[in-house]
Amino acid sequence: MANTNVFRGSDGSISVSVDSGAEGDSAQSVIDAYALTPVGRVTGVQVTVESDLKPFHELGQRYATELRPGNVNVHGSIDRAFINGALLKMFLGDAASSRPAGTFISPTFNLNLRLENPAKEGTSSAVTLYGVKLENWSFDIPEDDFVMEKVGFQALWVGIEDAEA
Repeated sequence: MANTNVFRGSDGSISVSVDSGAEGDSAQSVIDAYALTPVGRVTGVQVTVESDLKPFHELGQRYATELRPGNVNVHGSIDRAFINGALLKMFLGDAASSRPAGTFISPTFNLNLRLENPAKEGTSSAVTLYGVKLENWSFDIPEDDFVMEKVGFQALWVGIEDAEA
């Protein structure tokens, strides 16, 4: 059955996990060092899934006669009110601590975004992004507001799971 409940950001939680391999091991060391599960102090998460649709136009026709799906791209951003180096290390791996001699391993992880209304126990929606790599990191120090960091990411693919009690 499809989940038809509405959620608020306060119903959400974010956790990370890793797959085996050098990139996953690099991410796991950051997760362990910074207790990054759950990811806390997050104020905004945006996930975008895009398909490169290609319209086919026949000669003599003004409207497309077919839309062909193309590549699917998954990307987004996270805003976080906490600067402790965890997300920067998830972006740069060992290169966040010192200048690397050459190439370095870029940590890869899975990001799980779970929404569950506490008034309707057992009813939830979970979006999991697989093979996530951070592509940029920045932070802002405003004069009279909270210091915020922001990361942009890309993922290999996305899955969703709805549960209704």
